[in-house]
Amino acid sequence: MKNLFKNLAWVFLAFLVLAVIFSLFAEQEEPEKVGLERLIEVISEEKVQSLNVSGDKVIVELKSDEELEVKKEPGESLSSLLSNFQVDPELLSGVSITIEEKPVWEELLRSVLPFLIPLLIIIAFFFFAMRGLQGANSKAMSFGQSNAKDFNLNLNNKVNFKDVAGAKEAKEELLEVVDFLKYPKKFQDLGAKIPRGVLLLGSPGTGKTLLARAVAGEAKVPFFHMSGSEFVEMFVGVGASRVRSLFQKAKKTSPCIVFIDEIDAVGRRRGAGLGGSHDEREQTLNQILVEMDGFEPNQNVIVIAATNRPDVLDPALLRPGRFDRQITIDRPDINDRKKILEVHAKEKPIKKEVSLKLVAERTPGFSGADLANLLNEAAILAARNNQKEIALEDLYESIEKVIIGPERRSRVISDKEKKITAYHEAGHALVAHFLPNTDPVQKISIIARGQAGGYTLKMPTEDKRLHSHSEFLDELAVLLAGFQVEKKVFGEVTTGATSDLRRATAIARSLITDYGMSYDLGPRTFGGKEDMIFLGKEIHEQRDYSEKVAEKIDGEISRFLENASEKVKKIIHEQEEKLQAVVDALLKNETLEKQEFIKIVGERPNNKQENNK
Repeated sequence: MKNLFKNLAWVFLAFLVLAVIFSLFAEQEEPEKVGLERLIEVISEEKVQSLNVSGDKVIVELKSDEELEVKKEPGESLSSLLSNFQVDPELLSGVSITIEEKPVWEELLRSVLPFLIPLLIIIAFFFFAMRGLQGANSKAMSFGQSNAKDFNLNLNNKVNFKDVAGAKEAKEELLEVVDFLKYPKKFQDLGAKIPRGVLLLGSPGTGKTLLARAVAGEAKVPFFHMSGSEFVEMFVGVGASRVRSLFQKAKKTSPCIVFIDEIDAVGRRRGAGLGGSHDEREQTLNQILVEMDGFEPNQNVIVIAATNRPDVLDPALLRPGRFDRQITIDRPDINDRKKILEVHAKEKPIKKEVSLKLVAERTPGFSGADLANLLNEAAILAARNNQKEIALEDLYESIEKVIIGPERRSRVISDKEKKITAYHEAGHALVAHFLPNTDPVQKISIIARGQAGGYTLKMPTEDKRLHSHSEFLDELAVLLAGFQVEKKVFGEVTTGATSDLRRATAIARSLITDYGMSYDLGPRTFGGKEDMIFLGKEIHEQRDYSEKVAEKIDGEISRFLENASEKVKKIIHEQEEKLQAVVDALLKNETLEKQEFIKIVGERPNNKQENNK
């Protein structure tokens, strides 16, 4: 853009100069052009006041202030011209006669300019065209150069470990990396080698990039960032060239950190069968392997990479000498979620009575990015309602918006659909309430939100890492409850139970094929998952069992679902009055919170202590 304005300025200046030149030779007011007979006539009638001779042109100024222009033969003087026409010299006694001689340069310009100006325009055109080609050539030469960004050149952008809440174990591991960068000699004196690579593993949004930047901020070293996809282009060899350029830049600014985000874009397992030996992605990976293994021991350059797909990485990346450390960053537990909420709530006005611990309890499974989004949505909701501070209700509303989607109160539904939705959601809530191994119901609503026509919100009272067989069986019953209630009350089912049936079938299949919880097939897994990139699929199930076993698996899935359905029918039959009471309350209020629901159906059996929280 800067060069474009510069070129336009030069063109404007050239036109300005040309305009000035032409204006110098332009006549202000063109006189009337006449023949020699007219000149003789006005002289004879004594109407002439002055004559101005300039080359072969005679300007005649009349006493009436009118001007005439007469052309004479080049080289012939005015006096010889008048004598040839026998003009009486007495008639010119009162006339002022002026002879002008034009400069040589003016005559030269008049003869040369018609040829010079087009020539200059052509030369200028070729000049700018060549400059453009040179710029394109320089860009082509730099096409294979690394475009890594240095985030720590701007001190205002610096991040420290105090800015990263949770992930205590991951921060402890990375603190050693900071010590390596700050005091390398301390470790080298003991014969310890500085780790060449640190691989951050974790789900999306758990803070892998933020932790890498915190390492650079703590160590106060440059931090070069590139995404794995930035290495690979459509031209062969560009990825490998950019890898070489990146590591050359890193070695010049040592000590520093090179961060490669989403390394699985170039680090996938080689030999998938696509592209042959000249596959651009594989060549880029080969160059990364060579550069990481080629570091000198005294060069304090540490490569940090992040991925949420460690299962697809090439084994050569994970061996010692390349990514020496692999740090897994889990989703935050309830204490970490509370700390993350406190970090993101620092710059937001929140009411004093709001307990972030309650918000943390309602957000199991949320990542750090989800929690930041939650607080942002709450701030937007409070601003929309013209509030000065964020209330607990805003946070609860934002939790549901993040999990399910925004409310769709404008959606018009018939009374019949509203009634079906109320029975469907009441069935989910009632069965979940009376089964001992399910999460407690927090809220029931028949207001459409996201893709759901209604929803039943259940939240665990504590973070869970392991799930038992009985928990899965009760969850199957909860999922099938809406379907069974619709069938019992209306005599038929609707499409509203589609997602419930799909999830229930997937859970039943996982119980058999993944968890070894089948009644008859025993403790083994069925089917394997493997990369099948050349088939256009990231994950492809490889069947390692016969058709006879597949038939048994289908029978076991049906058996799980039938047993869950019988459990639902029993609860609905026993709690039919309470089911109707919940439906009536939903049709009246559209939403039931936990305490309102408990007032209708009573405390959970064998779990009264939990409901008193």
